[in-house]
Amino acid sequence: MASCMIAAMTSLCSCGSANSANSGTDSDSTDVAAEEVPTVYYIKDITPENIVKVYEALGRKADGKNIGIKISTGESNKSNHLDTALIADFVRLVNGTFIECNTAYVGNRNTTEAHLATAKEHGFTDLAGIDILDAEGEIELPVEGGKYLKKDIVGKNIDNYDFLIVLSHFKGHQMGGFGGALKNISIGLASSAGKTYIHSGGKTSCVDSIWQNTAEQSVFIESMADAAKAITDHFGDRILYINVANRLSVDCDCNGNPEAPKMGDLGVLASLDPIALDRACVDLVMNSDDPGKADLIERINSRLGTKILSHGEELGIGSQTYRLVTIEE
Repeated sequence: MASCMIAAMTSLCSCGSANSANSGTDSDSTDVAAEEVPTVYYIKDITPENIVKVYEALGRKADGKNIGIKISTGESNKSNHLDTALIADFVRLVNGTFIECNTAYVGNRNTTEAHLATAKEHGFTDLAGIDILDAEGEIELPVEGGKYLKKDIVGKNIDNYDFLIVLSHFKGHQMGGFGGALKNISIGLASSAGKTYIHSGGKTSCVDSIWQNTAEQSVFIESMADAAKAITDHFGDRILYINVANRLSVDCDCNGNPEAPKMGDLGVLASLDPIALDRACVDLVMNSDDPGKADLIERINSRLGTKILSHGEELGIGSQTYRLVTIEE
């Protein structure tokens, strides 16, 4: 590891538990064998070096001929997408290619030409190559046990990648409540038609009719979990997840004019389990002593955001019980 010491901060954490050094084990967690509980690595200071450190702590090397790094390129210069200067050391270390899919709404990223121009404007193409996965078509991945979706429609170029790094900006979301690893592999990896399919709860993949067929809120959230299941099954153990919890607006990076963040940055977290990772980020928000958290908590709760975690757990994607480990320099 990169010259750092790892220290366990908690025994076990389950949904909503306080993540303090002396919190102990929640009663719901006592039946879970320690070796079965996923680990979430955490470091408070958000720096290029610390993104590398949480990656190395995972113990799973991004390996393969073609490594995809799923990021959000951001809708506008006002969006809170990850700064390329922050992620540059990590991206160069793994020698990956940025991967994205086009949006299903009219804007700066709904066509491949516009999307590539936006990625260039935001500095991504100066750092690494970028592949718009649905630029030349799409494929369908099966959703095993899906509640609303039986397939996930993704960009066909996904099959070109041996390993997937899910590098997410954790923040609020105007429709999903919050966006983290799960949203990044569900809506984020879906083609324009696939995004429509998720938003409609499996009713249609016709982009032109997306807003006439939006599903009920709970259906939409659980459909995202269904889609995430297809991706985790597709990549198996050839995937890892890093969340950067900074610039914590209530709005997503797909919003070209987001509300300014009201709470402070939380840190960098990483896991091999996307449910545990997103749960840990939500717990950090909920248990923060920052009074600015109120609006973000309201956004998460009002949009039923945590249903993606509970349904994803039901699908077998991962666990909401996790071991939080801090990395100390």
